[in-house]
Amino acid sequence: MRIGELSRRTGVSQRSLRYYEEQGLLTPARLPSGYRDYDERTVTVVRRIQILLSAGLGTSAIAEILPCTVDDTVVLSGRCPELVDGLAQERDRITAAIDDLVAARDILDSLVGRPLQVQGMSSR
Repeated sequence: MRIGELSRRTGVSQRSLRYYEEQGLLTPARLPSGYRDYDERTVTVVRRIQILLSAGLGTSAIAEILPCTVDDTVVLSGRCPELVDGLAQERDRITAAIDDLVAARDILDSLVGRPLQVQGMSSR
């Protein structure tokens, strides 16, 4: 199938599909005319990429995960033991970022309505 059909079937823009190819996430065949030719399995791969992106994974992590996926009926199942460890590390990274954001929000909340106190100056 050509890129326009893949875009329609997955809801992903042609621009994004080209980006996925640049990142090594998709490897379409090329027709003699130079057009990209995607096989049927690519629809599943693109849907998997979209889910993994929405989970906060970057394209480099996704590029490592895709070769380990063996079951097209679920988002992730793998034959690579490092897949589970890598995803656990990524989850820890996201959790730490969430903790940092919550702490920043709490500080911001504590500042609302707080009187400005400047060292060396007293309020009379």
